[in-house]
Amino acid sequence: MLKKFGCAVGVALAIGLGTAASAETVIRVGHGANEQYHMHRALLKFEELVEAGSNGEIDIQIFPSSQLGPDREMIEGVQTGVLEMAVSPSSFFAGWDPAFAVIELPYMYASKDIALKVLNGEAGDKMLSRLNEQGLVGLGWLENGLRHVTNNVRPIEKPEDLNGIKLRTMKVPAHVATFEALGANPTPMNFGEVYSALQQGVIDGQENPVALIDSQRFYEVQKHVSLTGHVFTVYIPVISEAFYSGLSAEHQALLKDSMQKAEAYQQDLVNSEEAGQLQKIRESGVNVVDLTADQRQVFSDQTASVRAAYRDEVGADVFDAWLAAVADASGK
Repeated sequence: MLKKFGCAVGVALAIGLGTAASAETVIRVGHGANEQYHMHRALLKFEELVEAGSNGEIDIQIFPSSQLGPDREMIEGVQTGVLEMAVSPSSFFAGWDPAFAVIELPYMYASKDIALKVLNGEAGDKMLSRLNEQGLVGLGWLENGLRHVTNNVRPIEKPEDLNGIKLRTMKVPAHVATFEALGANPTPMNFGEVYSALQQGVIDGQENPVALIDSQRFYEVQKHVSLTGHVFTVYIPVISEAFYSGLSAEHQALLKDSMQKAEAYQQDLVNSEEAGQLQKIRESGVNVVDLTADQRQVFSDQTASVRAAYRDEVGADVFDAWLAAVADASGK
């Protein structure tokens, strides 16, 4: 796997050498989203801030759309030093440390604002520090968003509406367990295959944040979008610990500060664009169902067993501390 990945990165490095000749440090950043997605645009802001702040001593090169391989391969590349940085969903890191699974459990947060408070607070900082055991340094959090269900069978307003629907999910055990509990037929599939699978009827639906439903144009091959908000997902920008430790303290601080500013920039993008994206989806002829808080509570109640099952998986201390942070952020 890594041999194949090394070849991909080698090609990318060769492409980038011509533009990076004058920079003392080249940092290649890989991720899986396309160039229209708000996360990629936030990384462009990160690139701008780092290059300006280092007076051109650092050259950031961003490779979107899985150009450097799937997420797990990119993370492994960063761990081994083949690649400097990767930005991948937090769920992938649970493959090395089960504690990370707590972030994306179903209906863990009553709102996105609560999730962001937890992630950007003490609990989130402690979680990022666990990455050091994986040979990684976490630079912060970038939003992927609240995930919603789309499908071609019927509007989803209650759990029973999911019965028998073949729904693409990420290859995340907690996500699969969530939709099994809700009565769907969860079908893990690589992200790049989803549009054609929907188009050909291989699957009935999928679940993703609004911005991805829009940027990947899933709405073109779906009849219904139901704003279930079942899972809040984030990306973690990670950098090789060995590479990071070789940077000056000034450049280390610059990377972290620039990522924090890029995150704020991303939030501005999300908050200003999501309503327009939903309107575009509606105008394309798709039925958009906005669930009430009471309707979402029914989904939350039916997935309580999934959350409970993961207490042992992630560790009771981690699980309980995360729930306490959620309660604190909720004002409870």
